[in-house]
Amino acid sequence: MPSDPLSTTFAALADPTRRAILARLALGETSVTELAEPFDMSLPAISKHLKVLEYAGLISRGREAQWRPCRIAPVSLKQVDGWLGNFRRFWDENFNRLDGYLQELKAQETAKRTAKAVARTKHKVGVKKEKQRGRKSE
Repeated sequence: MPSDPLSTTFAALADPTRRAILARLALGETSVTELAEPFDMSLPAISKHLKVLEYAGLISRGREAQWRPCRIAPVSLKQVDGWLGNFRRFWDENFNRLDGYLQELKAQETAKRTAKAVARTKHKVGVKKEKQRGRKSE
């Protein structure tokens, strides 16, 4: 396993079964048996996935008589969110700049269309006036 907590967390999240387990635990704590139901694997295999998640600090497991509830432990997810926050800001800033640029292009296109429409209107008015002058001079 990787040595730093963030790498351990990402390694645990790399497996789709573990992500599905976390998604289920996001709905609330549940037993290992209930967690295993939707998967086509043995209880020991699910238990191994739970150990990886627990080692990464993504879940915690309790013991209440015969019931062994599992629940999400959000501390590791907070670390991931903090790390991803830098990238989120980067992309937000880039998308904001892109949005500004697109608005600028849209404004330029609108100005061009307006200028063309005005030019067409002036041309039509000029042609109409020439026709009217031509009729009067006859």
